[in-house]
Amino acid sequence: MQKPADPQQKLEYETDFKMGQDNIRPLGLDIHNPVFLISSVVIVAFVVLSLANQEASAEFFGWLRPWLTSTFDWFLVLSVNAITIFCLVLIVLPVGSVRIGGKDATPDYSYAGWIAMMFAAGIGIGLLFFGVMEPVYYNFAEGGNASPLNIDITQPGNEYAGVMGTIHHWGLEGWAIYAAVGLSLAIFCYNLKLPLTLRSAFYPILGERIWGWWGHTIDILAVFATLFGLTTSLGLGAQQVAAGLNEVAGIEPSSTVTVMIIVGITLIALGSVCLGMDKGVKRLSEINMVMAVMLFIFVIAITGVASAFTRYASVMVDYVVALPALSNPFGREDTSYFHGWTTFYWAWWIAWSPFVGMFIARISKGRTVREFVICALLAPTLVCALWMSTFGGAAIDMLNAGGAEGVRATVIDSYAPEGALFGFLKELPLYGIVAPISLLLIVIFFVTSSDSGSLVIDTITAGGKMDAPVVQRIFWCILEGLVAIALLLGGGLAALQGAAVSTGIPFTIVVLVMCYCLWLALRSERSKL
Repeated sequence: MQKPADPQQKLEYETDFKMGQDNIRPLGLDIHNPVFLISSVVIVAFVVLSLANQEASAEFFGWLRPWLTSTFDWFLVLSVNAITIFCLVLIVLPVGSVRIGGKDATPDYSYAGWIAMMFAAGIGIGLLFFGVMEPVYYNFAEGGNASPLNIDITQPGNEYAGVMGTIHHWGLEGWAIYAAVGLSLAIFCYNLKLPLTLRSAFYPILGERIWGWWGHTIDILAVFATLFGLTTSLGLGAQQVAAGLNEVAGIEPSSTVTVMIIVGITLIALGSVCLGMDKGVKRLSEINMVMAVMLFIFVIAITGVASAFTRYASVMVDYVVALPALSNPFGREDTSYFHGWTTFYWAWWIAWSPFVGMFIARISKGRTVREFVICALLAPTLVCALWMSTFGGAAIDMLNAGGAEGVRATVIDSYAPEGALFGFLKELPLYGIVAPISLLLIVIFFVTSSDSGSLVIDTITAGGKMDAPVVQRIFWCILEGLVAIALLLGGGLAALQGAAVSTGIPFTIVVLVMCYCLWLALRSERSKL
């Protein structure tokens, strides 16, 4: 093959050549050797050690998460603030007109399919797990008039403070992390013709060194962040499925049941992985969205449409007003909320960002930068806020009226958050029908996260190849399930959260540098228009 003279063609040629040199193909596989080997060996060793030393693992992770979130709180919050401002600025600057894939590129998916896949991958089971539990916890967990937000909820206008605090964690700043990483990967892949992997976003500052150990290190860190961020959600989902099975089928929750759930979900995810993006992930994401919308319509119709939208408007105003204070890491009095929740959430969103960012980059060819940021940042923020306001706000109203004993039992009297959604649904009509449907929705969200994550990790470890052999996706899908089992048995919720935070904090530095490299690339692309 003759080496081209055109700079853009030359870059494509060198990419193909160097990634081909680095990839090995034993037994028909397509493995980016150092990244796959190191990542898989370390993760397998982690699984073995965690399962063999469950008590020590529980003690270690029980210490790790609070230490990290209290030590690096300022760094996480300031970093997320910077990423959010950067994304918002892109909407209004001229670079917003740059099109992913070039000026003649067209979208591969309709708006409905694109947004459904983006939303399903970005949220996972979060809406269902935290939608009722988190607002209620912030309002009532500490008893009396106290709130982890350091707000007197008995004062007029403060009755939905918990909803406002929840929206902060599921709103603008979290989605900005996904948007920044996703847009970076999309621009460097589709516009600059580099592989769809994290190292590519550093080409403006590393140049040819992205093919060496600098690039390998970035991709390995991305694999760790993705896997542990994802398994945190999978573990939470398994616990909620166990709670749902107890409600629907009378099966008592236990470690054995939870492990069996993870195994079962992993097997279903394997089927979706084998079908690929269009036949597997896309269809499941669309089913997810339809079922979630149906559940939302049912809840809002029963609890009151007018009151729901009045509450939504009120808490959104409160959120915007409180955002500067909530985003300030210094001199905080709400330490329970800040260290126990906010800093964990930001580390968790960042740990998820390689997974969600690469996934939405892969499906976003043909969209402009402005279109991408609006749909990946503002739209999901408004939808998440509406969901949390509807479910959490209605649960708060029920508790204030002396009802919702199931919610009180799982969130206030004892901390069993996986049962909060079903405790809330018990207060509504048709529970015998709605509960099984909600359980099925949780399972599908679970599967969507697992198969999407497998596709993303496989892409990273195959050197950015989007059509790597199916057997590699199967390997990563199985390994995700094993890590989730190891974390649940070796420390439960604390282990899940500790693993996400420990990988999310170092990856924050990677995301910040990615934003700078993205800016350099967008300026260059804008100059071509």
